[in-house]
Amino acid sequence: QVQLVESGGGLVQDGGSLRLSCAVSGRTFSNHNMGWFRQALGKEREFVAAINWSGDSVYYTDPVKGRFTISRDNAKNTVYLQMSSLKPEDTAVYFCAARSRYLGRFDYSRASFYSYWGQGTQVTVSS
Repeated sequence: QVQLVESGGGLVQDGGSLRLSCAVSGRTFSNHNMGWFRQALGKEREFVAAINWSGDSVYYTDPVKGRFTISRDNAKNTVYLQMSSLKPEDTAVYFCAARSRYLGRFDYSRASFYSYWGQGTQVTVSS
């Protein structure tokens, strides 16, 4: 079993920055591909960013490219999402997710691909 705990959310003004963290425990973190998703009120959960187990491949949805950066520290069992130039449309609950790298191709943008999820952290961007 893998446990994921997100932190770092909050209220920020338009154009501001936040860094989300996702602490992982329970299994070898470095063997897991990781993703960030978000869900706005009344909308479906959507892919934001992903990083492979070694950290040498990263992926982003187009609306966040150039503004968000995903990274991981395998020594700290933590994945990060640095968010800059935040916009009101970034307001959502942000979730991190994990899946073992031994379970096939990294289908990073599909929520159902991931085996484990955190409880989410709220990000609110005011205009």
